[in-house]
Amino acid sequence: MSALFALATSLLWGLADFGGGLLTRRTPALTVVVASQIIAMTALGAIVVATGGWSEAGPQLWFAAAAGVVGPAAMLCFYRALALGPMGVVSPLGALGGVIVPLGVALVLGERPGLLQVSGVVVAVAGVVLASGPQTGGAPVQRQTLLLTLVAALGFGSVMALIAEASSTLTGLFLALFVQRVCNVAVGGTALLFSVRRGNPGLPEGGMGVVWASLPALAFVGLADVAANGTYNLAAHHGPVTVAAVLASLYPVVTALAARALLGERLRVVQATGAGLALVGTLLLATG
Repeated sequence: MSALFALATSLLWGLADFGGGLLTRRTPALTVVVASQIIAMTALGAIVVATGGWSEAGPQLWFAAAAGVVGPAAMLCFYRALALGPMGVVSPLGALGGVIVPLGVALVLGERPGLLQVSGVVVAVAGVVLASGPQTGGAPVQRQTLLLTLVAALGFGSVMALIAEASSTLTGLFLALFVQRVCNVAVGGTALLFSVRRGNPGLPEGGMGVVWASLPALAFVGLADVAANGTYNLAAHHGPVTVAAVLASLYPVVTALAARALLGERLRVVQATGAGLALVGTLLLATG
């Protein structure tokens, strides 16, 4: 069951990244992040009210709040790193954070995966890196770009570790995800305000009309991201975190395959190889 929830997480995150990437081609990235999270926050607020989720409020919500603050900060560092350096270097390093941090936490807490699972972790992580299209040639990566990427990777992994601890019940999970989204909107909205004040555009060409027309896509991105956080929490509570973290981090493979299927983008040899290794790693983890 844990493996299924984790694979659902990678599917949802991969599709959300794909949708978000399409939206940012014509709308500022910060606007996409804030608008999609506002939609998700509104939907979660309604669910919390309907299910009486407020009764689950407790100290665990601090984990959700922390995830809500760290997540947008990591995403901002990631976007900045993508703007400064080669995507073929930044993307694989960013994806690794979602594996290394939760794995480290799980090992510290006493999880000890078997030999087959360790093999699956190694193969799947290699697949994630290759599927992201790593770049080995070209100009050296600037120190600032590398630092921003490492901060983003640490942030992504920290969000996964934090959200896994945010709730132990389904009703409480809705409340935790709502709190996380409130913090996401607060941090992202503040960053957007400062960005606009510095002269950067807050709206796409065409103004609010383009944003309104994009609402269905924005809703999909926001709700898919929320659902992914929820399924990851369930995966982490139904089985080893070492398995859940790796399987949930296969989302770059999903994004690459979605681009191939829907946009006709051709996979590089290294990406196709990565997708195959990720599949092999998944099978090893699922059977281990």
